[in-house]
Amino acid sequence: MKVILIQDVKSLGKKGDVVNVSDGYARNNLFTKKLAVEANSKNLNDLKLQNQHADKVAAENLAEAKELAEKLKEITVSLKIRTGEGGKSFGSVSSKEIAEALKKQSGIEIDKKKIKLSESLKNLGTFEVKVKLHPEVTAELSVKIEAE
Repeated sequence: MKVILIQDVKSLGKKGDVVNVSDGYARNNLFTKKLAVEANSKNLNDLKLQNQHADKVAAENLAEAKELAEKLKEITVSLKIRTGEGGKSFGSVSSKEIAEALKKQSGIEIDKKKIKLSESLKNLGTFEVKVKLHPEVTAELSVKIEAE
């Protein structure tokens, strides 16, 4: 019997897959636990429409991420940190501080987990920080660290 999986089923497939299983397994296990539905023409058409919608949403998200990446290229975020003698800083700049400064200075809100710091920013100067906006889109953001 062909069934469409509603949820991921270990050792069988992922959500949305059409798989062949025995009649008893489908009736007694998959249907009763609401893990799958029968692969009739109506359900297959619904699956096709859901996949088309998901593809459309994914394309829109990718376009938004590319647009945001272009905006971030032009932005420089300025942060001030306390320094001691000789310009040596106390502590370092975190991704949380960069995200907060970006929101205050340009109004763009980015999750701090998306900001990837290759090394801790302890020195004064301008640095390029990578921002992972989408699995396919990575932007660069300029961060200028100044003495307080």
